[in-house]
Amino acid sequence: MSAIANTLRHTRARRNAAGLTLIEILVSLTILAMMSLLIYGAFDSMSRGKKAETLRSDRAREGREASARLVRELQSAFLSQHQPTNVSLVTRNTAFVGQSYSDFDRIDFTTFAHRRIGKESHESDQAEVGYFVVKDPEVDGKFDLVRREQTPIDIDPLRGGVVSVLAEDIETFDVKYLDPITGNWVETWDTTQITGQPNRLPWEVRVKIALKSVKNSPPFSYTTKTTLPIGQPLNFGFAR
Repeated sequence: MSAIANTLRHTRARRNAAGLTLIEILVSLTILAMMSLLIYGAFDSMSRGKKAETLRSDRAREGREASARLVRELQSAFLSQHQPTNVSLVTRNTAFVGQSYSDFDRIDFTTFAHRRIGKESHESDQAEVGYFVVKDPEVDGKFDLVRREQTPIDIDPLRGGVVSVLAEDIETFDVKYLDPITGNWVETWDTTQITGQPNRLPWEVRVKIALKSVKNSPPFSYTTKTTLPIGQPLNFGFAR
């Protein structure tokens, strides 16, 4: 009996040492696959969240920088009465023109905001600047805020120069002007027309820029107001 018992024990030991059964292997693989899917899902969610946050941060930066640049250049806006007496010799016109449209506004003005990048370049700090919204030719339904700069200042205050994109996917670009004479905010301003506001700038300009939302977040909206210090045309030839 002792020999039989020893034989049975050795047989059970060999079976236990033979390894895992097929069912045990399948169960282990299933558990491992489920754990892998859970880990992948967690990392994928983190990656998508990081991309969305980066996109939101970039959009917010675009809006802030576009608003700050426009305000900075508005603060240097100017008009000038320095023109040749002979009309045929006129080569430049200073102006401040704000146009209101149902979708997006537009503003063009002369300003002391040109940045001289080239060393010893023969350029002044005067420039003709415009801000307006254009349709993206490559993406349907997408509109971008662009900046136009013409230097030196030429005859046409609304055209010419180099156009560059400041902020993409714009939802709102609205500009209002405070008339120092009436004390009212107006939708348009035009120093080139007798029926407009010839030879004078608005006292203040209010700008609202809104960029479309990202990943169900609210739109990125920036509203700012700035004073224009040089309200009257420059005229150094006559004492006031």
